[in-house]
Amino acid sequence: MAELKDIAAFLDERLEIAKYRSDASNNGLQFEAGADVRKAVFAVDASYALFSTAADLDADFLFVHHGISWGGSLKRILSLDAKRVSMLAANSISLYGAHLPLDAHPEIGHNAQLAKMMQLENPRPFGEYDSHRIGFQGVLPKETAVGELAKRLDAALPSEGPFRIFGDAGRKIMRVAAISGGGAYPAVFSELYAEGIDCLVTGEMTHEAYHYASEAGVAVLSMGHYRSETPGVIAVMQEVGKRFDIETEFLDLPTGM
Repeated sequence: MAELKDIAAFLDERLEIAKYRSDASNNGLQFEAGADVRKAVFAVDASYALFSTAADLDADFLFVHHGISWGGSLKRILSLDAKRVSMLAANSISLYGAHLPLDAHPEIGHNAQLAKMMQLENPRPFGEYDSHRIGFQGVLPKETAVGELAKRLDAALPSEGPFRIFGDAGRKIMRVAAISGGGAYPAVFSELYAEGIDCLVTGEMTHEAYHYASEAGVAVLSMGHYRSETPGVIAVMQEVGKRFDIETEFLDLPTGM
């Protein structure tokens, strides 16, 4: 058993929550239930389905990438928000959310973990968003076809597809950047072009970014928003499990998007 305040303080410091005050997400402890934690569940998205499943598992702490408190939200707790919060309260489950801090973390963040899966050499921060570099770029050990890189990541990530390649799947690439989630925003392609990067690994591709990718000569490997944001959650779970005397479990609740 561990104390909630100790777990929250560890996560605040490890994820450097204070650096991301302008994030749309209100990062950190978002709902406080009991003082003690015996079982912690880790997942990508806060949802009623997650909360009810965690309750069935007798969990008393949840860590998510996408929480329930964003900007000025929850000023009034009504309708679906009330349903969610009531589930947490009725089952004494505390909720902790970490958005940009988990994208950008140089060791246990989504993108650092994706870079590790791809065995990128000399990885360094890349992709400015909200005044922070939230992605990573690096060099593959050897030239690799985009399609082969997709297979490697597909085998390493939880759930199943959908993987989609924008560009020639047989193209040989060396320089790769990873930005999880909605990382294919138009402005990033100017940065990719300036850095001479061959391929962007991200969660989802957008219509408005399609021509920017083509004009920058960058292949885009879209693995699904959900799947691209599982690696950091799992890495945090492993650290919490090692540090505290509690049971931990990753709940894979894919959206297919």
